[in-house]
Amino acid sequence: MSQYAELKAQIAKLQAQADEARRTELGNVITEIRLKIAEYGLSAHDLGFAEAVRRGRPPKKAPLPPKYQDPKSGNTWSGRGKPPKWIVGKNRDRFLIQQ
Repeated sequence: MSQYAELKAQIAKLQAQADEARRTELGNVITEIRLKIAEYGLSAHDLGFAEAVRRGRPPKKAPLPPKYQDPKSGNTWSGRGKPPKWIVGKNRDRFLIQQ
């Protein structure tokens, strides 16, 4: 057998030994860490773990208070987004809600 093949076999054997040693020690390490976290009352934030990044749309914000009101129907509009039909093309000052 070539020296290269012997070294590859040794690497595989050592890797298997390292994996086994890790498996046997892992339980003890996890137990110790859990005890320390409970003892000191640590949180994920204290340990430097960032919160998970949220994906998708952001949560809806609270609706804005109405700024304009149609005197005929009582419908209101906050002034954001597409204007309703009752205010399109008209002077918006007439529809302002007085505070």
